[in-house]
Amino acid sequence: MNIYAVLVAAVSSFLLGGLWYSPALFGRAWNRENGGQVPPGHPGKVFGVAFVFSLLAAFTFAWLLGPQPELRKALLVGAVAGFGLVAASFGINYQFAQRSFTLWLIDGGYHTAQFGLFGLILGLWH
Repeated sequence: MNIYAVLVAAVSSFLLGGLWYSPALFGRAWNRENGGQVPPGHPGKVFGVAFVFSLLAAFTFAWLLGPQPELRKALLVGAVAGFGLVAASFGINYQFAQRSFTLWLIDGGYHTAQFGLFGLILGLWH
């Protein structure tokens, strides 16, 4: 496993999240769908823990792909992991929590893009 590729994937995921949930993209809608409240928590802790989870996800995804995956396979596995596993699992939880379809699209879309980005980076970086 290429640890540098994993680190770049984790950082890219973190940067994607910053853009995805910013007011420039889906931040306002995400906030509205969550009742207009910013979740509590110290920003340093929130971002630190989020980065650790991004690193864990990138490492686990790289492990699943194996060494030197071809780009097409890496992208396909990224789509399957992001949409078929993560977004679908969110969908189950969101139904029971009575969360909106819009919120599911935003959060599930982020994770679909996140794992697609992981696939792109790990598939290109041999």
